[in-house]
This record gives sequence, C-alpha cells and structure tokens, in this order.
Amino acid sequence: MFHAYPPDTWLGAPEQSFPSSLSADEFKALFRGHPGGVAVITADAGEGPVALTVSSVVSVSAEPPLLIFSVSALSSASTVLSRAETVVVHLLDAHDVDLAKFGATPGADRFDQTHRWSALATGEAVYDDVRAWVRCAVINRMEVGTSTIVAVHALESRVMRDVPAGEPGDALVYHNRSWHRLGDHSKLEG
Repeated sequence: MFHAYPPDTWLGAPEQSFPSSLSADEFKALFRGHPGGVAVITADAGEGPVALTVSSVVSVSAEPPLLIFSVSALSSASTVLSRAETVVVHLLDAHDVDLAKFGATPGADRFDQTHRWSALATGEAVYDDVRAWVRCAVINRMEVGTSTIVAVHALESRVMRDVPAGEPGDALVYHNRSWHRLGDHSKLEG
C-alpha cells in the first residue's frame, strides 16, 4: 500500500523567506530557453471533465510508478484538479500538436468533440489517438507559490505510438513560447 506524506515533509517547509529572489519576468525568461515535453491532463471531480495542457510532467520513480505535474491557480481546471481522485495524463507527440494547442486555449470547451474522446470503464475522460496515456491516482498535492504540485501513482496505461529505445520519434516540446518537433533532424551524435 502506498501512503501520501504530509506536505511539510515532502519538499521541506512550504513557506520560506529568502533575502533576494528573481522577478517573475526574470524567471520566465530563464525557463523560455528550457524545453519541456507536452502533456494534456484530464480530470473529473463529479461535475464533468476538464482538461489542460502542461509542460511540467516529470517521472519521479519507477517502483512505485510515480509522476508529478504542476497546475497554475489561474487555470480554469485548477478547482477540479484540487478535488479529483484520479487523472489521465496524455503524453503527446508532434501528431498531437492540435490537441496541445486546444488544451492551452483559454475558454475552450475541451470536450465539444473537436478532438475525439471517450470515457474509460472507470469514468475518466481520455482523448483518442494520442501517443500515450496513463491513468493515475492522486496521492498528494502541495501548494507552492501560485501553483499546485500534484503527485500521482500510475495505475494503467496505453501506448499507441511507441518510440524505440535511442530513437527520437516525433516528440513534441514547448520551447521559447512555441511548439517544436524533435526527430532525426534534431538528434545530436555522441
């Protein structure tokens, strides 16, 4: 059985004061040059599904299979994600860029059939034909600054487009405010 840890033991004391800090603009500029993989998270806390695009999904453990992602308090999905017991993390590739853009569009009805989706037997919304998805149980949440870090335990997954070891596939990354495809053309030798 997996147990959640109290937030104050997870990443240290939640409120710390430092003598100086980067401004929000300096911090954003710093991370514009650091690409991130793209995912769409879906969740439902009982009032209907929500979805959002993130570039913060990180694998943290294989045994047990754990991952984390962050959600801005400004996201329209944040209220549902604060209560949902399960989520589906859709790991996207370049073939899924339209879904990534759709999930990042403010005010869009993300379940209006623009992108096909269905409900799993367990009730979660899953987008069809994405590279891969993983259904997860939420095990912890931690409020940090203007975001919430969500830790989840992977329960089941499906991979529709597998990438052989050592190959770039058609990975989708978000870098410097734009979408990019990784492929053989971007592979560095060494």
